[in-house]
Amino acid sequence: MAAATGFMRGDARLAVFDSGQGLPVLFQHGLGGDEAQVAQTFPTLGAARRITVECRGHGASSLGDARPFSLGMFAEDALAVATDRGFDRFVAGGISMGAALALHLAQRHPDRVAALVLVRPAWTFTAAPDNLEPIRTVAALLRSHSIGEARERFAGSEIGMRICANAPDNFASLLGYFDRPNAVAFASVLADIAADGPGVTQAAAAALTVPTLVIGNEKDAIHPLACARTFADTIANASFVEVTPKASDKERHFAEVQDAIATFLATKTIRSLFSS
Repeated sequence: MAAATGFMRGDARLAVFDSGQGLPVLFQHGLGGDEAQVAQTFPTLGAARRITVECRGHGASSLGDARPFSLGMFAEDALAVATDRGFDRFVAGGISMGAALALHLAQRHPDRVAALVLVRPAWTFTAAPDNLEPIRTVAALLRSHSIGEARERFAGSEIGMRICANAPDNFASLLGYFDRPNAVAFASVLADIAADGPGVTQAAAAALTVPTLVIGNEKDAIHPLACARTFADTIANASFVEVTPKASDKERHFAEVQDAIATFLATKTIRSLFSS
């Protein structure tokens, strides 16, 4: 894995990972994720230069003083890094929250985003979707109890037991929020982001004309397959790939996601967007 470099955005120091050569791709992690999550998902082979910015409070990036946290804030941070690295036009993509950031950039900066890759989207067109209620619950517990008690209360709650029974992979990820070194401070990120939305209406998404890859899977309470299908049905130039759920077979899941992204980026349609 390439070493991180720092980028100052206001008073926040952002960790930036820049690797590979070729097709410019800005690819972002999910809420609570980092470069390691992206590295599991993004294909290692192929002629692409990938930039990933660890969002405020994630990975090695600092929280900074600006509040509230928002998807727009994180998206503009990533765009500032892309501009600094010379990405005039690029493929924007990401996992979960990263997919929302990519969608935000495509709608707000259409001159910059040439194509989209939306992996397991958790948002569609509204703020604070019901599927993110478990994350808001975790945030509230972290703000009102000690970490140990907060974890115990979540695991024994109705919403925690339901997620554990129906989506064990999601449950493990949610418990991971309690184990973060900065868990209490990070609760503000969880609360603000899970209550936010990408700021893109369905009509605006339908007006997008960029080539788009949407990837989704079943057995995922935080990233419902319905969200992915909604984007595939709404964005005119979208293709949809359903992959094996992580809850069923993690190794196969990541292999299928990487293959879908690699195939999409290798198409003549995408390559022609950057041909001189």
